[in-house]
This record gives sequence, structure tokens and C-alpha cells, in this order.
Amino acid sequence: MNATPIHTAPDDPVSRQTLALAGVFQAAALVDQLARHGQCDARAWDTQLRATLDTNPASFEAIYGGHPNNLRLGLDVLDAIVARQRTDPNVLRYGFTLLMLMQKLRQQDAMMDTLGERLTRIQGQAEHFGETHENVVASLGELYQDTISTFRQRIVVQGEPSLLQQRMMPERVRTALLSGIRFALLWHQQGGRRWKLLFQRGAMRKALEQWR
Repeated sequence: MNATPIHTAPDDPVSRQTLALAGVFQAAALVDQLARHGQCDARAWDTQLRATLDTNPASFEAIYGGHPNNLRLGLDVLDAIVARQRTDPNVLRYGFTLLMLMQKLRQQDAMMDTLGERLTRIQGQAEHFGETHENVVASLGELYQDTISTFRQRIVVQGEPSLLQQRMMPERVRTALLSGIRFALLWHQQGGRRWKLLFQRGAMRKALEQWR
């Protein structure tokens, strides 16, 4: 995915929080697509995968590949949420649970270290095989299973059992969830807090207008 030309993200915190939150709900939407249809939006998938692997991005914009349209799926979901339009309940549940799991992760220094160390090794895999290779996806899925999945609160994915049991599907779902954690951490780094969501609906709606 070509990261150029880079469209500079607005400097205001709400806009950047909104972009990061779009990454969270894009992950949630991808999980739902995989679970119910066995396939997902290719551009969104590539964006999430590469954001997870890039632990030292050159800029905020580089995290999502330089263009907000790489987060289009997530922006559309978020737009529907803030406008109080009908939104798939599973996508909502996955997205908000990812934010809760991120908060738990932030309290686990050892787990954060494990994530960093193993992501560094997986980056080496990606350089050898390619970022979207199934070996890389398998390693990312295993990393999620060994870390985030150990919390008492887990995300229970609902969908077609036959699809969820297909080869590589569990790994793809877990990789999408791990990407949601990555964007949830970014959201927090940009000043995002769950309690603020109640009071920022108008500001987020205004921010979303610039990417329609």
C-alpha cells in the first residue's frame, strides 16, 4: 500500500482521536465481516495489518498509510455511531470491548513488553515473507491469543461456525482484534478517554465531516 501522498492529519486532538478510533471500529467491522462472510474489505485489512506491524511510524499519518480513506470502513462505522444510526450490535460490542481491553493492557507492563518484543520478531518475518503472508498473520494471531486473550474479559466472536472453523480464520480474526488494540492505544495516546465519548459526540461529528 503506497503511503503517499500523505494527507496531513489535523492538529486538533479530537480529529486525531477520531481517526484512531476509526481504526478501532475498522478492526471491529473486519472481525464481523470475517465471522459472517469469511472475507473482508481488502484495503481495510491491509491498513490494519501494516499499522500493527509498524511499531515505530515516521508520523501519525504513516500509521494508517498516509490517507484517511485507508480508514474508510471505520470512519463510516463511527459516523453511524455518532449520528445514532443503526449500527450492527456485534461491531459496537467488539469496538467498545477493544477499548476496555486496551485499558487493562496498559496496566500490564510485562505484557506490554512481551507485545513489543514479539512484534519486533514478527517484523522480521514480514520482511522475509511479506507483510500479508499467512505466516505473519499466524504469528500475530498467536500473539493476541498469548496476551490479550488471557484477560478474564474476552471478545466472543459471533458468526457462521463453518466459516470460523476454516483454515486460518481464527488467526485472521485474532489479528484483526490485535490491530484494534493497536489503534485503541493510539487513541489513548492522542488523549482519547471513554468518559469523553459522551461529551464529544458533536465535536467528533464535526471532525468526521472533513473525511466524507
